[in-house]
Formats: sequence, structure tokens, C-alpha cells
Amino acid sequence: MVRELLAPETGRAFEAMRALRPHHADRDAWVERIDELQRPEGYRLVAAFEDGNEEAVAVVGFRAGHNLPWGRFIYVDDLSTLPSARGRGHAEALMRWIFEEAERLGCDAVHLDSGTMPERWTAHRLYHRLGMNINAHHFAISTR
Repeated sequence: MVRELLAPETGRAFEAMRALRPHHADRDAWVERIDELQRPEGYRLVAAFEDGNEEAVAVVGFRAGHNLPWGRFIYVDDLSTLPSARGRGHAEALMRWIFEEAERLGCDAVHLDSGTMPERWTAHRLYHRLGMNINAHHFAISTR
């Protein structure tokens, strides 16, 4: 089952998100960050659940926006599945939910960045299978 998580349920996605973002070790601090900083900026969470499980096995965090190069878009910040639940179609179900939401919102595109390390290649195969293309390089510099 795939459904959006509202603020009172944010913590249900913590372990699934930690599979991608292990530096967030404190559940309460993570929930506070999502609910008090990111949600007010438009960040949303959608989670996949397996039967009988109240904790998410996979999660996608995203935001809708508008800019000159992309028009109206959804940007996927985070897509993560618990290692024990990988290979069961949860990430694909979440991305299909995102595509439907993009259509509902009148978006022109869905974007995401993904690391280039070999551990991400399975995710890259999924993105290609879903019709996504690599169309840019992302450059960054740390300011701290």
C-alpha cells in the first residue's frame, strides 16, 4: 500500500529513510526537522507499507516547484527502501505515485539527482526503466 504521510505520521518513515540517510540517527530530531523545517517549505512524504506493518518499508520525499528551466516540476529529494524490502517493487510504486501526482498538479517534469557510485546502479536501472533520462550534471561545493 502506498499513501502520503502527514505530519503526525512522519516518524513512520524514519527507518526507511535512514537506509539512504544514515547520518540522521535521532528519530525525534529527524521528525522535527521534517515537520518544522522542510514541510513548511513544501516537502512531502509518501510511504509504502507491507501488510500488517505500521512502519514504512520505503519512502519518497519530494517537493513541487516552478523555475525557468523546468517550468512546473516535482523534485524528488529522497527515495529509499529498507534493505530487507528491496526488490519487491516498492520504489517503483512510489515513483509511479509521484508521476501521477505530477500530472495531477499540472507539472511539466519530474526531476531527481542520484549518486554515481555502484551502490546506486540498481536505482538507476529503475529510473531508466520508468522512462527517466540523464540530462544534466549536478555541480556543488560545500560552504562549510
